[in-house]
Amino acid sequence: MITQQNKTDLKNMTSGQLVRYVESLQQPSFRGEQILAWLYRPGITEFSQMTDLAKEFRALLEQRARISYFTDPVIEVSVDGSVKFGFRLEDDNFIESVLIPEGERNTLCVSSQVGCAMGCNFCQTGAMGFRRNLKPSEIVNQVCAVQDWLIKERKKKLNNLVFMGMGEPLANLDNLLKALSILTEQKGLDFASRRITVSTCGMIPQMLEFGKKSDANLAISLHAVDDRTRNMLMPINKKYPIEDLLAACREYQMKKRQRIMFEYVLLDNINDSDETAVQLAEMLRGIPCKINLLAMNEGEIAGFRSSSQDRILRFQDILRKRGYTVFLRQSRGSDISAACGQLAGKLSEAEQKK
Repeated sequence: MITQQNKTDLKNMTSGQLVRYVESLQQPSFRGEQILAWLYRPGITEFSQMTDLAKEFRALLEQRARISYFTDPVIEVSVDGSVKFGFRLEDDNFIESVLIPEGERNTLCVSSQVGCAMGCNFCQTGAMGFRRNLKPSEIVNQVCAVQDWLIKERKKKLNNLVFMGMGEPLANLDNLLKALSILTEQKGLDFASRRITVSTCGMIPQMLEFGKKSDANLAISLHAVDDRTRNMLMPINKKYPIEDLLAACREYQMKKRQRIMFEYVLLDNINDSDETAVQLAEMLRGIPCKINLLAMNEGEIAGFRSSSQDRILRFQDILRKRGYTVFLRQSRGSDISAACGQLAGKLSEAEQKK
């Protein structure tokens, strides 16, 4: 007997996989494209809603397959307008996504794992440890659920996706690539690759493979200019030190006019001196890039403080004078533990009280 849990979740499938699946059911290949055109429409949760499929085929799908979706997310709204969504998974794990509205633009920060194994010492997600990778459907359903919420609230649709939520995306590369295929498929969710950014702490082999297989933008969490400091902040550096990481960046395949985004959290008296800014500028010379400076979102991680605003502006000025495009990312959602580095499954406690 096939139970609901044992049925094939069609949201785990790319366009090509859907075609092969319907062919395995003795159906013509175009049925896969028909299903794909329905799966990601708002409010589609049942095969009975796919009215251009034959009744017999819909009945067969009902027996063999299912359409997963998130229900009843826990929602918290920040004073700055950011919205944190908590989603309960089928195995009772819990993940979070953050919607960041900014003028005409809505950006969703997407999670790729439950927890994180990278152990960066200034990140609360890393402190919760690693539990498991997310399936493609669990990645994509974050986007679907927030899109549905925006429609319900009569707000503008999502414009940008950033894989900067819970987890190291490139440690879940196969499922990430499947999710990106679905997200960018015209009959799927139809996001442009240039509107998607994937962040990594610097897993070099996976990073190079990602560059060959995806046109999405790459962001690298750098946060230091020397191995001693980066080893202390980010254990991954002991395996992939800065020199090797930057060599891989010079090798990385990019489309014309595409640039790598280097993310740099400024920590008081650790990585924020004038000399460090000059060294960073020299290190990145020759790599097509932008630099994103972030103040640390202080929370429950002891031993680190954010640099002062004056120090951050000075750091930015040094880099700009050396020809770099440098952004200051404003902290959003810190009052609801939704800012960068703060996602740690805390909403699960609130959800249990519902």
